[in-house]
Amino acid sequence: MQLDTVIFDMDGLLVDSEPLWAIASNEIFEEYGFRLSPEQHITTTGLRTREFVHWWFTYFQIPEINEPAAEEKILQRVLELVSTNCKVMSGVQHVFDFFHSLKFKIGIASSSPLQMIEVVMDLCGIKKYVKATASAEHLQYGKPHPQVYLNCAESLGSLPATCVAFEDSFYGMIAAKAARMKCVVVPEHKRYKEEKWGAADLKLSSLQNFNALHLQLLQ
Repeated sequence: MQLDTVIFDMDGLLVDSEPLWAIASNEIFEEYGFRLSPEQHITTTGLRTREFVHWWFTYFQIPEINEPAAEEKILQRVLELVSTNCKVMSGVQHVFDFFHSLKFKIGIASSSPLQMIEVVMDLCGIKKYVKATASAEHLQYGKPHPQVYLNCAESLGSLPATCVAFEDSFYGMIAAKAARMKCVVVPEHKRYKEEKWGAADLKLSSLQNFNALHLQLLQ
Protein backbone atom coordinates (compact mmCIF):
# COMPACT_ATOMS: atom_id res chain seq x y z
CA MET A 1 0.00 0.00 0.00
CA GLN A 2 1.12 3.53 -0.72
CA LEU A 3 2.27 5.41 2.37
CA ASP A 4 0.28 8.59 2.97
CA THR A 5 0.46 9.08 6.75
CA VAL A 6 3.24 9.79 9.24
CA ILE A 7 2.91 9.45 13.00
CA PHE A 8 5.56 10.75 15.38
CA ASP A 9 6.44 9.75 18.90
CA MET A 10 7.30 12.79 21.03
CA ASP A 11 9.59 12.46 24.05
CA GLY A 12 13.19 11.97 22.96
CA LEU A 13 12.26 12.29 19.29
CA LEU A 14 10.79 15.79 18.85
CA VAL A 15 12.14 17.27 22.09
CA ASP A 16 15.06 16.33 24.31
CA SER A 17 12.76 15.67 27.24
CA GLU A 18 14.10 12.33 28.47
CA PRO A 19 16.73 14.03 30.72
CA LEU A 20 13.93 16.18 32.16
CA TRP A 21 11.86 13.10 32.99
CA ALA A 22 14.94 11.73 34.78
CA ILE A 23 15.39 14.95 36.76
CA ALA A 24 11.72 15.14 37.71
CA SER A 25 11.36 11.48 38.68
CA ASN A 26 14.51 11.50 40.82
CA GLU A 27 13.33 14.65 42.60
CA ILE A 28 10.11 12.87 43.51
CA PHE A 29 11.65 9.44 44.11
CA GLU A 30 14.04 10.97 46.64
CA GLU A 31 10.98 11.73 48.76
CA TYR A 32 10.55 7.96 48.99
CA GLY A 33 14.21 7.24 49.76
CA PHE A 34 15.69 6.24 46.42
CA ARG A 35 16.90 7.57 43.07
CA LEU A 36 17.66 5.93 39.72
CA SER A 37 20.94 5.66 37.89
CA PRO A 38 21.04 6.65 34.19
CA GLU A 39 21.24 2.95 33.32
CA GLN A 40 18.11 2.20 35.34
CA HIS A 41 16.22 5.02 33.66
CA ILE A 42 17.04 3.62 30.21
CA THR A 43 15.46 0.24 31.01
CA THR A 44 12.02 1.87 31.42
CA THR A 45 12.23 4.58 28.73
CA GLY A 46 9.03 4.64 26.68
CA LEU A 47 6.71 3.42 29.42
CA ARG A 48 3.83 5.56 30.65
CA THR A 49 4.43 7.42 33.89
CA ARG A 50 2.02 5.14 35.74
CA GLU A 51 3.87 2.02 34.61
CA PHE A 52 7.24 3.65 35.18
CA VAL A 53 6.33 4.55 38.79
CA HIS A 54 4.79 1.15 39.47
CA TRP A 55 7.86 -0.63 38.11
CA TRP A 56 10.32 1.22 40.37
CA PHE A 57 8.08 1.37 43.44
CA THR A 58 7.74 -2.41 43.19
CA TYR A 59 11.48 -2.79 42.74
CA PHE A 60 12.26 -0.61 45.78
CA GLN A 61 9.35 -2.04 47.79
CA ILE A 62 7.45 1.23 48.18
CA PRO A 63 3.76 0.67 49.11
CA GLU A 64 1.49 0.80 46.07
CA ILE A 65 -0.82 3.32 47.76
CA ASN A 66 1.83 6.00 47.14
CA GLU A 67 1.93 5.55 43.37
CA PRO A 68 -0.88 7.90 42.20
CA ALA A 69 0.52 10.88 44.14
CA ALA A 70 4.05 10.24 42.87
CA GLU A 71 2.81 9.93 39.29
CA GLU A 72 0.97 13.26 39.47
CA LYS A 73 3.96 15.05 41.05
CA ILE A 74 6.29 13.77 38.32
CA LEU A 75 3.93 14.83 35.53
CA GLN A 76 3.52 18.33 36.94
CA ARG A 77 7.27 18.73 37.44
CA VAL A 78 8.02 17.56 33.89
CA LEU A 79 5.48 20.03 32.51
CA GLU A 80 7.31 22.82 34.34
CA LEU A 81 10.70 21.68 33.04
CA VAL A 82 9.54 21.17 29.45
CA SER A 83 7.94 24.62 29.39
CA THR A 84 11.13 26.34 30.54
CA ASN A 85 14.15 24.15 29.75
CA CYS A 86 13.38 21.85 26.83
CA LYS A 87 15.41 21.70 23.62
CA VAL A 88 13.78 20.94 20.25
CA MET A 89 15.60 18.09 18.52
CA SER A 90 17.53 18.67 15.30
CA GLY A 91 15.51 18.20 12.12
CA VAL A 92 12.00 18.59 13.53
CA GLN A 93 11.09 21.51 11.29
CA HIS A 94 12.73 19.81 8.31
CA VAL A 95 10.86 16.52 8.63
CA PHE A 96 7.48 18.16 9.26
CA ASP A 97 7.97 20.46 6.26
CA PHE A 98 9.00 17.45 4.18
CA PHE A 99 5.86 15.41 4.91
CA HIS A 100 3.59 18.46 4.72
CA SER A 101 4.92 19.23 1.23
CA LEU A 102 3.92 15.70 0.16
CA LYS A 103 0.44 16.18 1.66
CA PHE A 104 0.92 13.37 4.16
CA LYS A 105 -1.52 13.22 7.06
CA ILE A 106 0.50 13.93 10.22
CA GLY A 107 -0.16 12.74 13.77
CA ILE A 108 1.51 12.33 17.14
CA ALA A 109 1.19 9.19 19.28
CA SER A 110 2.78 9.50 22.71
CA SER A 111 2.84 7.86 26.11
CA SER A 112 2.67 11.35 27.61
CA PRO A 113 -0.61 13.08 28.56
CA LEU A 114 -2.42 15.24 26.00
CA GLN A 115 -1.52 18.32 28.05
CA MET A 116 2.16 17.54 27.49
CA ILE A 117 1.59 16.96 23.77
CA GLU A 118 -0.02 20.40 23.48
CA VAL A 119 2.93 22.06 25.24
CA VAL A 120 5.45 20.33 22.98
CA MET A 121 3.57 21.15 19.77
CA ASP A 122 3.63 24.82 20.74
CA LEU A 123 7.31 24.61 21.67
CA CYS A 124 8.21 23.01 18.32
CA GLY A 125 5.90 25.23 16.26
CA ILE A 126 4.26 22.21 14.61
CA LYS A 127 0.63 22.48 15.70
CA LYS A 128 -0.42 23.70 12.24
CA TYR A 129 0.85 20.45 10.71
CA VAL A 130 -0.64 17.96 13.17
CA LYS A 131 -4.12 16.67 12.31
CA ALA A 132 -4.50 14.16 15.17
CA THR A 133 -2.92 13.38 18.51
CA ALA A 134 -3.21 10.24 20.61
CA SER A 135 -2.09 9.69 24.19
CA ALA A 136 -1.66 6.30 25.85
CA GLU A 137 -2.19 7.88 29.28
CA HIS A 138 -5.67 6.44 29.85
CA LEU A 139 -5.50 3.37 27.62
CA GLN A 140 -5.59 -0.09 29.17
CA TYR A 141 -2.14 -0.75 27.76
CA GLY A 142 0.66 1.62 26.74
CA LYS A 143 3.63 1.04 24.48
CA PRO A 144 4.88 -1.57 23.51
CA HIS A 145 1.18 -2.30 22.95
CA PRO A 146 0.15 -0.83 19.55
CA GLN A 147 -3.16 0.72 20.66
CA VAL A 148 -1.96 4.35 20.79
CA TYR A 149 -0.68 4.07 17.21
CA LEU A 150 -3.87 2.39 16.03
CA ASN A 151 -5.95 5.11 17.69
CA CYS A 152 -3.93 7.85 16.01
CA ALA A 153 -4.23 6.18 12.59
CA GLU A 154 -8.00 5.82 13.05
CA SER A 155 -8.30 9.51 14.00
CA LEU A 156 -6.44 10.40 10.81
CA GLY A 157 -8.66 8.11 8.74
CA SER A 158 -5.67 5.98 7.74
CA LEU A 159 -5.03 2.27 7.52
CA PRO A 160 -2.00 1.14 9.59
CA ALA A 161 -0.35 -0.27 6.46
CA THR A 162 -0.27 3.24 4.95
CA CYS A 163 1.51 4.73 7.99
CA VAL A 164 5.15 5.30 8.81
CA ALA A 165 5.99 5.83 12.48
CA PHE A 166 9.02 7.67 13.83
CA GLU A 167 10.36 6.49 17.19
CA ASP A 168 13.37 6.79 19.45
CA SER A 169 12.65 4.09 22.06
CA PHE A 170 12.65 0.29 21.91
CA TYR A 171 9.15 0.00 23.36
CA GLY A 172 7.89 2.55 20.84
CA MET A 173 9.48 0.68 17.94
CA ILE A 174 7.79 -2.55 19.03
CA ALA A 175 4.45 -0.73 19.33
CA ALA A 176 4.74 0.69 15.81
CA LYS A 177 5.68 -2.66 14.29
CA ALA A 178 2.89 -4.42 16.21
CA ALA A 179 0.50 -1.88 14.65
CA ARG A 180 1.77 -3.11 11.23
CA MET A 181 3.33 0.24 10.38
CA LYS A 182 6.67 1.03 8.82
CA CYS A 183 9.02 2.28 11.54
CA VAL A 184 11.94 4.71 11.42
CA VAL A 185 14.02 4.81 14.60
CA VAL A 186 16.21 7.73 15.64
CA PRO A 187 18.01 6.35 18.70
CA GLU A 188 19.98 8.34 21.24
CA HIS A 189 23.52 8.72 19.88
CA LYS A 190 25.21 6.48 22.43
CA ARG A 191 22.59 3.75 21.81
CA TYR A 192 22.72 3.99 18.02
CA LYS A 193 24.77 0.85 17.40
CA GLU A 194 22.76 -1.46 19.66
CA GLU A 195 21.42 -4.54 17.88
CA LYS A 196 17.92 -4.14 19.34
CA TRP A 197 17.01 -1.64 16.59
CA GLY A 198 17.08 -4.42 14.00
CA ALA A 199 13.27 -4.68 13.95
CA ALA A 200 12.98 -1.17 12.49
CA ASP A 201 12.61 -0.57 8.76
CA LEU A 202 15.10 2.29 8.86
CA LYS A 203 17.54 3.73 11.41
CA LEU A 204 18.76 7.34 11.30
CA SER A 205 21.06 9.44 13.47
CA SER A 206 18.84 12.53 13.11
CA LEU A 207 15.44 13.59 11.76
CA GLN A 208 17.42 16.10 9.69
CA ASN A 209 18.76 13.24 7.57
CA PHE A 210 15.39 11.94 6.36
CA ASN A 211 14.82 12.56 2.65
CA ALA A 212 12.94 11.40 -0.45
CA LEU A 213 15.27 8.44 -0.96
CA HIS A 214 14.50 7.14 2.52
CA LEU A 215 10.78 7.46 1.86
CA GLN A 216 11.18 5.58 -1.41
CA LEU A 217 12.97 2.77 0.44
CA LEU A 218 10.04 2.50 2.86
CA GLN A 219 7.38 2.38 0.12
